[in-house]
Amino acid sequence: MSRQSSIRSLLALGILAAVLPVQAAPTNPPNNCAGLPDSATLETALKTATGASNGGFDLPMWATVVNRYGVVCAVATTASEMDGAWLNSRVISAQKAYTANGFSLPGLAISSAQLFSATQPGGSLFGLQHSNPVDPRVVYRGDSTKYGTATDPMLGLKPGGINVFGGGLALYSGATKLGALGVSGDSSCADHNIAWRARNELSKVGGTVSVTNSVPSGLRTAQVGTTAQPVAASGKGDDGIMYGTTGFQHASCGGAEAAQTLPALN
Repeated sequence: MSRQSSIRSLLALGILAAVLPVQAAPTNPPNNCAGLPDSATLETALKTATGASNGGFDLPMWATVVNRYGVVCAVATTASEMDGAWLNSRVISAQKAYTANGFSLPGLAISSAQLFSATQPGGSLFGLQHSNPVDPRVVYRGDSTKYGTATDPMLGLKPGGINVFGGGLALYSGATKLGALGVSGDSSCADHNIAWRARNELSKVGGTVSVTNSVPSGLRTAQVGTTAQPVAASGKGDDGIMYGTTGFQHASCGGAEAAQTLPALN
């Protein structure tokens, strides 16, 4: 092709691009946060859930909510400033939410606590924690002073990450999975207790928040070592923590976490 022909072809393409309409960006249903709390509502629920001791260190907390596609819908902290709670726990809370959502189904809720023993060396799920790694471009982006606020840089993005200790719970509206909640900032056992209480608080909000204090079924089908967390009234089990070292159990954190009386699921 001659130089003149090449120039004419480029000009023709330029003219064609100029006259063709620009295609509108499609809407993105995966960013839908309908039924889930915003950051302010999440913060209120988190503060209520930490109003009494949860058996651990009673430290300031982080919480993250993702929707059913793993997109962050809300981030909150009980600390008065961004680094008043363990800073690394912001990312861990997002991991826990992403984990509980990604391994829970419309008919089966699995908490991050229930993955602990199976992912230890020799366990049936060993190595799971290394799959689906955290995306550093999401969790470390933006202005750090906005962490835990309504403009947290993670909002609307997928953090990724698999976490295999307590603090991540799926969120449902009746039989519909909405997403998940992740809590971090204390012992992992206390994190589970706080997440459990926070989910219960979110179920009381009403209005645009349709979270219910229920799960369709879960791995915990019998009391294991404690009566702190009743099995779901459905008799189909729940996503509560089970203390022990085998199966889908979670190691004790050494505090008073297992002695806490938590709200029963509906």
